[in-house]
Amino acid sequence: DYFNTVLYTGNGSTQSITGVGFQPDWVWIKGRSFGSNNRVTDSSRGASKGLKINGTDAEDTSSTYYATAFGSDGFSLNSGAGDVNQNTETFVAWNWKANGGTTTTNDASSTGVGSIDSVYQANTTAGFSIVTYTGTGTAGTIAHGIGAKLNMYIVKIRGGAGAWYTYHGANTAAPETDFLQLQDTAVTIDGAVFNDTAPTSTVFSVGTSTGLNGNGSTYVAYCFAEVEGYSKFGSYTGNGSADGPFVYTGFRP
Repeated sequence: DYFNTVLYTGNGSTQSITGVGFQPDWVWIKGRSFGSNNRVTDSSRGASKGLKINGTDAEDTSSTYYATAFGSDGFSLNSGAGDVNQNTETFVAWNWKANGGTTTTNDASSTGVGSIDSVYQANTTAGFSIVTYTGTGTAGTIAHGIGAKLNMYIVKIRGGAGAWYTYHGANTAAPETDFLQLQDTAVTIDGAVFNDTAPTSTVFSVGTSTGLNGNGSTYVAYCFAEVEGYSKFGSYTGNGSADGPFVYTGFRP
């Protein structure tokens, strides 16, 4: 109902990808048969406003690399979209449902929730939300709309180059003091990008880093709260053996 994986073959022309089962709000596409970038787009920012997860690039408004529209059962692709629709190449698309593109605006000063205004579309059942906001340059908190404590959130600056800053609750003993970056191979980094403050059921925190909270810069955040039987966030230690560690999730992932 809230997440689905779809495989398809590019045609180098316009085409509609169906079989998702719902209108997707966050689409992550990767080429399988050739080297390509990881491209994501969402219904909060708009279908043709994409980002490259394996790079630090600013938001790209060219539909050459992204979906052109979201439909009731999938999404549409443009011609010449090499990373997502190259002719005869095979692709995988991971699709999440938030709130069908319907957003809620949180005026922090009026609601008393958070200190930085935000716009979010949340799926409280699935523990997922897409949040957009404009940085203030002052450490603060941002409403995410899920209504449950976040286990993970990922933040990317839109208007400029910057890392994919990732909070993960199982990262270290004090995960709010550390961060990961999706676009590179770096180990866990100790830093106050999350203002050394753990997320709550209503807000997540950002420090003064320009990567998450530059004054006047725009950002998008993808937020996740664990839902029993649907999602799980944890960690494990490898053993280097063919009989590797068992990672319990409580469901078949």
